[in-house]
Parts: sequence; structure tokens; C-alpha cells
Amino acid sequence: MFSIIKECQNTRARLGYFVTSHGAVETPAFFPVATQAAVKGLSSKELDEIGISGLLANAYHLYLRPGVDIIEQSGGIHKFMGFYGPIITDSGGYQVFSLSRLRKVSDKGVTFQSHIDGSRHFLSPEDVMDIQLRLGANVIVPLDECVKNPADKFYASRALDRTLKWARISRGIFARSKKRNVMFFGIIQGSTFNDLRERSIEEITSLDVDGIAIGGLSVGETENERYNVLSFISKKLKKEYIRYFMGYGKPIDIVEAVERGIDLFDCIIPTRFARTGTAFTDKGKLVVRNASFANDISPLDENCNCYVCRNFSRSYLRHLVNTKEILGVQLLTYHNVWWYNNFMAKIRESIRKNRFKEFKEDFLTRFENS
Repeated sequence: MFSIIKECQNTRARLGYFVTSHGAVETPAFFPVATQAAVKGLSSKELDEIGISGLLANAYHLYLRPGVDIIEQSGGIHKFMGFYGPIITDSGGYQVFSLSRLRKVSDKGVTFQSHIDGSRHFLSPEDVMDIQLRLGANVIVPLDECVKNPADKFYASRALDRTLKWARISRGIFARSKKRNVMFFGIIQGSTFNDLRERSIEEITSLDVDGIAIGGLSVGETENERYNVLSFISKKLKKEYIRYFMGYGKPIDIVEAVERGIDLFDCIIPTRFARTGTAFTDKGKLVVRNASFANDISPLDENCNCYVCRNFSRSYLRHLVNTKEILGVQLLTYHNVWWYNNFMAKIRESIRKNRFKEFKEDFLTRFENS
């Protein structure tokens, strides 16, 4: 269930409340990615300590390893990984898209080679729904076909037809499963073509979905094209639907999307950047492995109150990263995930006070010019 608490004046930004069987989430919110039932570098205890309200896990990866049977026998994904907040599972559509050399798409589903061992697999929309229902996530989505940009409109239209067909099949399976405490989000596709996006919105919302996931963006289009599509979707979509932008998470892009009415995000960026020795701060990205920080005893971010910033210097963190100590990646990951969580809290507070526009301008001035 999703409800709007407040809409910010002069923008489409809104404060919302998303309730699941594993807890409620105040939106706009960011979910770290637990691709293989783990957020790289962090334990579930640390996620709770940071205050993470929910996660994204990937059905494609969990299907390959460790296998759905093992997770199901363990009592479902929450118990398997020891995280009891809301969990969304991705259908694997984007992963199949990224394996373009290893897959073949038809109306019946996707044939692909495992990126792990080269073994061949076929997944139909029915299979994808069965996998996610057995995993026990709070929110599941149908198999979809993601199209890389720039896209040929004829191909984008055919891919949308297939995505909509799979959505109808998946919604029927979900209804027949009679699973309680699980929500079904439809995925909006259509590349950068507004007429295709509008058709997608009309057909997906006719399926009585619990929320809307936005797919097919951040896959090669320009920033202007992306923002224009988000603005178009926001105008055409009824307000009562929660809007989840899948796989999207650069801080600047988040504030632009929030301004256009987006409620929920997930992305690997905070954890992936940590593994390259990069930290997020209110003044921009900080590449801590650089030599300039060898004697810098200041914290990563003077405005951050996380465990890492309260206890360790840039000099020490640089030392850990450059000597390839596992602790370095763990500490940077902790900080980045904390920073993202706090960043979203600041966004929510600015909406609550009708000051999102001012918050955005101030943030971009400091972050972009770093």
C-alpha cells in the first residue's frame, strides 16, 4: 500500500509512505542492491545499524546460485540472508539485456547462457514469476525486454509488445497464486518514445498493479532524453501509484528524478564506487586512494556522523585501500551506504518543509562544482 503524505510546492516531488508485510518505508527512498542476497561489504547487522529500510535482490542471479530450492528450504529470502525489511526482486530482464551475446529473446521467453559456467537456460515469464514467488520477496516484477538506446522505434515497439504480453501473463499467474503479503509492480518500457511510454502506462495500469517500475532508462540515452521521459511519465501516471526507478542512483540524477515525482530507487553505485576507493561526500566524490590524502587526518566528510567518519582518517582509509586490505572496502562501503541513506533523509525533510527546490539548488552547487 502506498499513500502520499505531502506534495512539495512548485515541483512534483512528494513525500510518501509505502507499507509492506516486512515494514514501512518513507519515500523518496534508496534501496541498496543485494544482487546475490548480500550487499557487498556489509552484513545485515550493519544494514540495520545504518537504518536501511529495504533492499533489491536479483532473481536471475539467485536462480543460478545458490538455486531457488535452497532459499525456499531456508524459509525464504529474508530468513536466508538475515534481513527482515522489505525486499524487491528484479526479474532478471536487465541482466538478460546485458548478456546480449549470450541470449536469444522470443515471445515465449529468453534462452541464455550462464555468465558463470556457460550452461544453457530458458526462462519464460511463467518461470520468472514462479522463481520470485518461491523466493518470498515483498515486491515482484514481471519479465521484461529492455532496449538499449539509441533505439530503433520499430524494434522498441516490438519489445514493448512482448513486455506487455509478458506482463499480462505474469499478472494472471500472480492472481492465481493467491499469495498474501506480496505486491506486483508493472514495468513501464518504451525507450525514449513518448507514444510508446504512454501505451505502456495505459496497458500496465489496466492490470490492477500495486505499483509502477520504470525500466529502459539509463541505458545509453542522453540526460535530457532521460529527464524528458521521466517528466512525461510523471504527467501521465496517476498520482496514487508508487514510482520505482529501477537501477538508477547517481546523487545528481536522484534529485532530478525526485523533482519529477519519482519515489523509489536502487543502484549498485554506492557499493561499487567503494570498491574502487571512492567515497561520496556532500561536496562531491572523493577518490581516497589518491596520493594527496596520504597525510590527511580529516574524516571523509566533516558533515557525516557515520562510524567511519567518527573514527578513521582519509590517510588511514587510503592506506587500507592501497594495501588491498578488505577492511578498506568494508569501511568505504559502510560510509557510502550511510551517506546515501542520510542523503535521502535530507531530501524527505526538504519536501516536508516545502524547501526541495532550495535543497536541490544548494546540493548541486556544492556537489557539481567539487
